[in-house]
Amino acid sequence: MSRLLVVTADDLGLSDGVCRAVHRAHVDGIVTSTSLLAVGRAFDTAAAMLRSTPTLELGAHLALVGEDPPLLSAREIPTLVVAGGGFPLSYRTVVARGLAGRIDPDDVHRELSAQLDRVIGLGLPVTHLDTHQHTHLWPVVARVVTELAVARGVPAVRLPGSRRRGPVGAGVNLLAGRLARGLATADLSTTDDYAGLDESLSMDLPAFDRALAAIAGRPGTSAEVNLHPGEAGDPEAPRFAWASHWAAELALATDPRAAALVRQHGFRLGGFRDLAQGDA
Repeated sequence: MSRLLVVTADDLGLSDGVCRAVHRAHVDGIVTSTSLLAVGRAFDTAAAMLRSTPTLELGAHLALVGEDPPLLSAREIPTLVVAGGGFPLSYRTVVARGLAGRIDPDDVHRELSAQLDRVIGLGLPVTHLDTHQHTHLWPVVARVVTELAVARGVPAVRLPGSRRRGPVGAGVNLLAGRLARGLATADLSTTDDYAGLDESLSMDLPAFDRALAAIAGRPGTSAEVNLHPGEAGDPEAPRFAWASHWAAELALATDPRAAALVRQHGFRLGGFRDLAQGDA
């Protein structure tokens, strides 16, 4: 029996070009799901695209880092912002503040509640939650994301993992194990396996092949792979130091050889809704 594979395009709403790329990666490619940034400048463009594309599953890509500002003011979430009132650019700041006990869970709850409520406000089914740069691996963020999923009736949460050897991979998987236990206790769904963190902004056809082969060699009935498709020459790209691989991931998502690899490794494409329905 084939395994369920959810292919999620992250960062919807970051720019108009990213919105067009995510749409094309779904209509002409293997993307089955997307995660919407409530803080993104192109949120309204994303909303219009989603309303005209009901086959594309919607999740909330909750942000505590990045180039776009939070929805709430610095006065409302003082432990989450840097000078000027924006988010830090990297998850490393979240980890450092977490280790120092300098993140107020109430700040996290206020900001992420506002973001999730903006996504839910579109009136479309929200099938899953995840976070920009996977910050919900960190325990204080994990608890809030889990609580919000339960409170808002969102049935699934991404469970990132790593195949890397060494301290980074071990740390990611230690945190992922803790997150997995919290999701199970809260009776939330997630996939059995995952790829995308190790290949972040470097996913190409050979890397996709290796990721699917690794998942296929492990037990489980479902997996998620996340991508970051975008358009070449996006005028918004200079705002993001990490945008150089957007076009390559759109090319991967729409390459017929990627769809062939999905079948070759024994997967069938689907969404988080299939997990909720017990199809995994």
